[in-house]
Amino acid sequence: MAEPVVEQAAHTIRAHHEFRGVRTAEHFFTVPLDHWPSTRPEDAGNGTRETITVFAREFVSAEHTAEDASRLPWLLYLQGGPGGRGTRTTSLSGWMKAAARSFRILMLDQRGTGLSTPADRTSLPIQGDAEAQARYLTHFRADSIVADAELIRNALGSEPWTVLGQSFGGFCALSYLSFAPEGLSEVLITGGLAPLDGPAERVYRATFQRVAERNAEYFAWYPEDRELVTRISRHLEATQERLPSGERLTTERFQMVGSFLGGNTRVDALHTLLEDAFVPSRDGERLSDAFLEQVHGLVSRASNPLYAVLHEAIYGQQQATDWAAWRVLAEFPEFQPRAEEPLLTGEMVYPWYFEQDPALVSLREVAELLAAKQDWKPLYDVARLNANTVPVAAAVYRNDIYVDFQLSMETAAAVRGLQAWTTADFHHDGIGEDGEGIFNRLLGMVRGT
Repeated sequence: MAEPVVEQAAHTIRAHHEFRGVRTAEHFFTVPLDHWPSTRPEDAGNGTRETITVFAREFVSAEHTAEDASRLPWLLYLQGGPGGRGTRTTSLSGWMKAAARSFRILMLDQRGTGLSTPADRTSLPIQGDAEAQARYLTHFRADSIVADAELIRNALGSEPWTVLGQSFGGFCALSYLSFAPEGLSEVLITGGLAPLDGPAERVYRATFQRVAERNAEYFAWYPEDRELVTRISRHLEATQERLPSGERLTTERFQMVGSFLGGNTRVDALHTLLEDAFVPSRDGERLSDAFLEQVHGLVSRASNPLYAVLHEAIYGQQQATDWAAWRVLAEFPEFQPRAEEPLLTGEMVYPWYFEQDPALVSLREVAELLAAKQDWKPLYDVARLNANTVPVAAAVYRNDIYVDFQLSMETAAAVRGLQAWTTADFHHDGIGEDGEGIFNRLLGMVRGT
């Protein structure tokens, strides 16, 4: 990949706050939309590069004086997603409590999320028609997030910093190692070793199998829920049930509650969700308001539309993804809504999302254009990763239903010097279960302690 055109990011701090043992500062940076502007004459404009705002919140433990805190090294946290804003927290706990002992934490709202320049059904039409919106969104992948991070690091006057990447944040960390390793002192990755090449289909073939195994494990724990999931599915085929936002809840959308299966800390909550499902009515049993309200929060992408729009694009490299999960689904009939005993799904994104979710309907053509895009830039430099000199440690979860273990280990072997800690004690949400322990272990690994 060509080197980005480097500019200085304009930087302002708009507010400082202190509460419950933590001090925060709210940083806003102005960065180019396109870090790699075209030099073709037909693409030349008026010479002015479009810019966007990227927001990041700094967290410092109040145990440090302001003077001491100013001398602490920075740790950049890269959130999962894509399309997830930086974690909002009102106290230091978990991995942040551990990190704040020796770092200033920078919690990034990756471009398009949170307080950064938004990219959703309301703001995207400013760009123009569907083609213009799709073209705009090509600048919202890991390569651009990394280029933002390097401008931000320089604007803060930071030496090479520590990066912690969770899930998709780990994908971004691999891009960082590929294209700007000079900005990194050490890298920690949790549940986020992306496949470095190959089509998106192989990701979904692996994860569909893993999700099926997790379904079987869950129904062994809660055998009564096997009948209940089928009963809800058949009910939704026969009866119109509407979510609080007004649209009909379909079986395939209900299956999305399988997102609970991705963690140790959340999986048992699936049982308490399902037990609220039915209430009696004069017309027979119906789904309860309590159940529908909870399901709506799980299946709506109103708060993170980029997750759906760009989900498969995080695997796109020099070929179209072409709704890979939807195509691979045909190989796994047990996940079909009308299967005899339909299974719950994971994080896969399908074309019908853009028909059934009000937050996504107006983005359907945009999503189709992105799915058909064939000339995605590479997201990783395998040769550079093979020669990596930055200390890297990664937690790789053996039963992760979102980031496949075997594919992760292929990547681990391709990054020179990467230390992989493999464990079956955690699932994809391990950092939420024992963030302090996981952070300390990975930091000790990269530092040889």
